[in-house]
Amino acid sequence: MMRKQQKLSSGLSDKVRKSKAAPEIQKNPFEVKINRKKFDVLGRKSKHDVGLPGVSRSRANQKRKETLLKEFRLKGKNNKFVDRRFGEYDTKITPEEKILQRFTLERQRTHDRKDMFNLNEEEELTHYGQSLAEMEKMADVIDSDSDSEEKGLLSAELTASHFGGGGGLLRMKSAGDEQHKPKSRQELIEELIIKSKQEKRERQTQKEEAQVLTEKLDQDWRSIQNLLAHKTPKAERKEELDKPKMEEYDVMVRELGFEMKAQPSEKLKSSEEVAREERLRLQTLEADRLKRMMGDAEGESAHTHTHTSADDINDGFILDGDERKTLAYKDGKWNIEEEREEEEDEEGGEEEHETGADDDDDEGEEEEEDEDEDDDDDLQSDEEEGDQAAEEEEGRDEEETVSDEEQRRAVQEAARAELPYTFTAPESYRDLQSLLQGHTSGQQRLILDRTITCHHPSLASGNKAKLQRLFGFLLEYVGELSTQNPPDLRTVNLLIPQICSLCQLFPEAACRAVQMLLSDSAHSMEEMLEVKGRAPMPDLDMLVLLKITALLFPTSDFRHPVTTPAFLYISQALSKCVVVSLEDACKGLILCCLALEFVSLSKRFFPELMNFLLGLLHLTVPDKSNTGYAVLSPFRQQGKNCDLLVLTDPNASQSWKRKPVSLQTAVRCPAEREHCRLSLVDSCLDLVKRCTCLYKDLPSYTHIFQPIRALLLNHLPVSLYPSCTQDLHREILDAIPEQPSQHAPLVFKKKKPIPLKLFTPKIVEILDYGKKRGNTKEEKERERLKHKHKREFKGALREIRKDTRFLAREKLNDIMSRDSERKRKVKELFGSLANQEGEWKALKRKKMK
Repeated sequence: MMRKQQKLSSGLSDKVRKSKAAPEIQKNPFEVKINRKKFDVLGRKSKHDVGLPGVSRSRANQKRKETLLKEFRLKGKNNKFVDRRFGEYDTKITPEEKILQRFTLERQRTHDRKDMFNLNEEEELTHYGQSLAEMEKMADVIDSDSDSEEKGLLSAELTASHFGGGGGLLRMKSAGDEQHKPKSRQELIEELIIKSKQEKRERQTQKEEAQVLTEKLDQDWRSIQNLLAHKTPKAERKEELDKPKMEEYDVMVRELGFEMKAQPSEKLKSSEEVAREERLRLQTLEADRLKRMMGDAEGESAHTHTHTSADDINDGFILDGDERKTLAYKDGKWNIEEEREEEEDEEGGEEEHETGADDDDDEGEEEEEDEDEDDDDDLQSDEEEGDQAAEEEEGRDEEETVSDEEQRRAVQEAARAELPYTFTAPESYRDLQSLLQGHTSGQQRLILDRTITCHHPSLASGNKAKLQRLFGFLLEYVGELSTQNPPDLRTVNLLIPQICSLCQLFPEAACRAVQMLLSDSAHSMEEMLEVKGRAPMPDLDMLVLLKITALLFPTSDFRHPVTTPAFLYISQALSKCVVVSLEDACKGLILCCLALEFVSLSKRFFPELMNFLLGLLHLTVPDKSNTGYAVLSPFRQQGKNCDLLVLTDPNASQSWKRKPVSLQTAVRCPAEREHCRLSLVDSCLDLVKRCTCLYKDLPSYTHIFQPIRALLLNHLPVSLYPSCTQDLHREILDAIPEQPSQHAPLVFKKKKPIPLKLFTPKIVEILDYGKKRGNTKEEKERERLKHKHKREFKGALREIRKDTRFLAREKLNDIMSRDSERKRKVKELFGSLANQEGEWKALKRKKMK
């Protein structure tokens, strides 16, 4: 009964499970989603899967079962079985292909093990380039005892004499020899020896002759080789076939083969390292100059070192005189003349002593008394000569000391006259003046170079501020040089490179310094205009500053913090400053040149420039009535100073020569005023020509130059000017067309035009609506990275939670499976015990019956 109940309960539970199971998803080919990928990327998880919609969760669980669940099962287990057979885990290979590949690999392994030490019969083994098989044949037997060329061969007579017992020699006699007396054995042996020596001598002579012939043949071959190396002239090679030319690739390969290989060069030094080395060099040179100025350099070089022993106890005892001398370098030569003179004196004394000794030996004993007297005289004369030599040496020493002192003084004076190699940075404008005054232009440039080198910004923290102040001091110093009478323009020209180098080091500080000077000059001009109603032309220092500004900063920018104020200052000066003298006219032309330089690249129209050139040309017209053109401020149609450039001497053009207008004219006009007027008019016409070339592409080109054309054509007295000026006048008239263009001049509209209505909607791109967006590119990139990090962090947390839930679910399933298994086993045990109990009771009943 129990078993039947268990079967029924199990059957019912299976039916319930089958009824609760989810229905299988039918695979509809039209619902399958396929995400194709173009290429595989290593290390990147693929998201391009194929499947049905709504089964992504089951697919994710399947992946977790294949990866995470396996790791969980193997957690804490050290032993595991890994099948390393070929293709065991490759599902793309069929079982037949797996078996075939495994069989092939096994055969390869066995074949490699068998043939590891087998030698291939086709290969030929050699030793020092000779085959071992031929060496084993022993075909060439070398006889080391024989010196002859025919090694290993014995003559028949020698063989018979040694191995024939002597009888062979007797049988060798001919029929004719039988009549003579037979020779003995001793005679035959001697004859054999002579014959063998003769053969050996013949072989030696043959060998020598062969050697001589070989050398002769070598010499003949060299001469023939030189003839063969000689190239035939091109005229004789015309009939030869043309050789195929090499391709460009082959020629390039050969050229690359002959090119010099790259040599290792020194490390590319940074600006800091170069500045440090340059300062160290200047400091070394300055220390050397100070030593020479103090007179210590020569004394150190001429100082002699005495060599003392380590065992010396300083008791004054000298075993042998120390004849070693230290070499000295004096006046460009080695100081060894005194040593040579001493050696010559010693050699002369030795010779005299030897000759005297020979004479004493030759003379007799009777002359000994006379010799003694002569010796006494010689001793006295030697003493006198010694005194004279001592006096001469003392005089020579005194002369040498005097000459050394004079030379030392000359060296000291030369060192004092040299420029120092290191300078301290000036802290004020007074310091800069005291540093540069009293020096030539080249020396001032050198002083500034050394000052900048010794105070490079990378060498110390305070050098940057010092050099920034030095830039402002230099601008003031250049202005002071320009205002001198006469102006020192040569020094200004030499100091401009130093100003440029400082501007490159500190562009912001240079910008502020130039802006300050321009604003001060502009404010002073405005104050003058408010007080007097007119302002004088800028001085030469301001003109030099404007030129330096054009050199330091870009003039083609639409708006610049330095060049734009300078441009406005020039326009204000050309429109407000009056011309009352030739010096003012020269300053105005200099301003026009600067204005043209400012707009040469951007080709910006400069109306003040054209008005000023028209006004200068108006000053050359003698009759100013009915001109047909209008003159604007700062010029007047008629009045005082309106005839400033009118020529009074018609013959002045004959002695005038074309020269560029110098800056000296802006300070003081030369004595020949007529020549100055001609030079100013010529320069003005040249500027007009340059303007025509610059503005020829403008739409209103003819309208701009029409007043100038009318003045040049009808009112300018061209006949009074030299031929070069007349040519320039003619070129300008040819460049300006006669008929003005029909285009209306460009003017601003009174009202802003009303735009047409458009049906296209205005689309404004809004990124991250409702969030704060950064203004700069860096802030936007930072916000994007923060958003991406947040999104990835959330995704990682979500995946971790899913993995945790999956593992918890698997653990719960394991526990439930273990519990169900335990319950099943317990039930089986209870059932078996109940059966045993029933059987035992039944057996007991039978026994009781």
